[in-house]
Amino acid sequence: MAVSFREHGSLLARYLRPQRSRVVLLSVLLLGSIGLQLLNPQILRGFIDSATHGGSNRTLMLAAVLFIVVAIVQQAFAVGATYVSENVGWSATNALRKDLLTHCLRLDQSFHKSRTPGELIERIDGDVTALANFFSQFIIQVLGNALLLAGILGVLWTVDWRVGLLLTGFALVVLLSLLRLQAYVVPSWKRARQASADLFGFLEERLAGTEDIRASGAQPHTMRGLYARLTTQYRAEWSGRIRARSVWTTADVLFALGTGASFALGAYLFNRGSMTIGTIYSIFFYTGILWQPLNMMARQAEDLQKASAGMARVDELLSLRSGLADGDGARLPAGTLPVAFEAVSFGYGDDEPVLDRISLRLDAGRVLGVLGHTGSGKTTLTRLLFRLYDPQQGVIRLGGVDIRDVALRDLRRRVGIVTQEVQLFHATVRDNLTFFDKRISDERILEAIAGLGLDPWYRGLPDGLDTLLSSGNGGLSAGEAQLLAFTRIFLRDPGLVILDEASSRLDPATEQLIERAVDRLLQNRTGIVIAHRLDTIHRADEILILESGHIREHGERERLLRDPGSRFNVLLKTGIEEALA
Repeated sequence: MAVSFREHGSLLARYLRPQRSRVVLLSVLLLGSIGLQLLNPQILRGFIDSATHGGSNRTLMLAAVLFIVVAIVQQAFAVGATYVSENVGWSATNALRKDLLTHCLRLDQSFHKSRTPGELIERIDGDVTALANFFSQFIIQVLGNALLLAGILGVLWTVDWRVGLLLTGFALVVLLSLLRLQAYVVPSWKRARQASADLFGFLEERLAGTEDIRASGAQPHTMRGLYARLTTQYRAEWSGRIRARSVWTTADVLFALGTGASFALGAYLFNRGSMTIGTIYSIFFYTGILWQPLNMMARQAEDLQKASAGMARVDELLSLRSGLADGDGARLPAGTLPVAFEAVSFGYGDDEPVLDRISLRLDAGRVLGVLGHTGSGKTTLTRLLFRLYDPQQGVIRLGGVDIRDVALRDLRRRVGIVTQEVQLFHATVRDNLTFFDKRISDERILEAIAGLGLDPWYRGLPDGLDTLLSSGNGGLSAGEAQLLAFTRIFLRDPGLVILDEASSRLDPATEQLIERAVDRLLQNRTGIVIAHRLDTIHRADEILILESGHIREHGERERLLRDPGSRFNVLLKTGIEEALA
């Protein structure tokens, strides 16, 4: 994907607009630095001409002091411009990172299933870091040097039109060469960025599965995979660097030719008596300064190429749209929510549907126990309720409202889900319980803990709500992590609670606490419980058994218990864990 200069400018404008005051200050510092750079050669020219024509010592001394003062002030302006530029650049890229992360979080589950966390980290951080120099240095090194170049050429045209014409032609040849070479380099940097993302995704997956890799003796296979990805990245980076080197090598060669032509023209004009020594020296001085913007623009072209590649990938990511359209704001009724599936069908791809024309109704305040073999569609049922996916056919209603008409944020605030995998953050217990919502008071958190009967667990925390947890499982046992997840849901007070095999990883030390917490969590709420364990199913009012995406059996638990021919009764006699393995 090619990125035009218009898109570069659009991205700059979007993220620099909130920093208008700093951009104005940067412009003042930049223009001041450029103006002083153009002034000093004129002071030097006057000094040389005055010295060769017998000027007074006082005049020469004043010129020398003025030259030094202007040089010091110019450096102060340059340092200030660089500082402000870096500040502007990092503020802009941090804002872009935030926008990218927010965008990714809004994309549907199919997007996240097709990409590893490592790849997304590289997209959000690595690609944007490649843009950091574009934001922070583009104005200084490209735009600023372009202004300096224009100023130098303008001065040279006033000195002598032949000098101005020669060096203007030289500058145009260099700039046109750089522009032509940029399109040649950008694809290589894009391949390098993709190779880096693939490497990060591979590392993230393998590091997360270290135990399994060691247990299965898959270290050699893993190392071969790492070597292959490192080789791909090396080749892509090498190709990019070789092509990028052609940019500033071309600039070096052209500058050598331009300098030689400038020397020849200067000698010709001096011999004809058209110029003084001071004027000739100022031309050489300006020629040396002219090399600075051209050289810096050539070297910045590499960063611009990287930025173009990163921008193409960022734009590609931002152009993705979620398959889940946000609802138009329909409101769910307050309190406990009834659930209805009306001829719902869903599949993850082109394979056989995971759910096929599922229809059922669960009244408000009732608890549904869902059983079925692995792959029967149990977890898919809950994912559809939480709108991680939308059904391909049929309608799901909560409180009589089609969930596709409800804003996703409102829906997920009214539906609480606890799975067997509890994700904790490197933060305090307080932040992990509230998801960093500062509006939830400590008193409310402690009330929730007491309401779930989790005081013994809370008293075991070394620093109470300030106890610091690590990411992943937080350093807690599986049961303790489940207790924390239950408290999270309790604080939200949803109208529907889904427990997706949430009790499958309990440890004996906290099992009684978990049981009391589950009872309290389901009190006065509609519940859907997916489990293989008898001690979880016994609290269900109704039983639903799924087989191959179809409803095999659905009815009152007590009625199914009394029916010796029911599938549920068979499962109880044979053992749920064994029958559903």
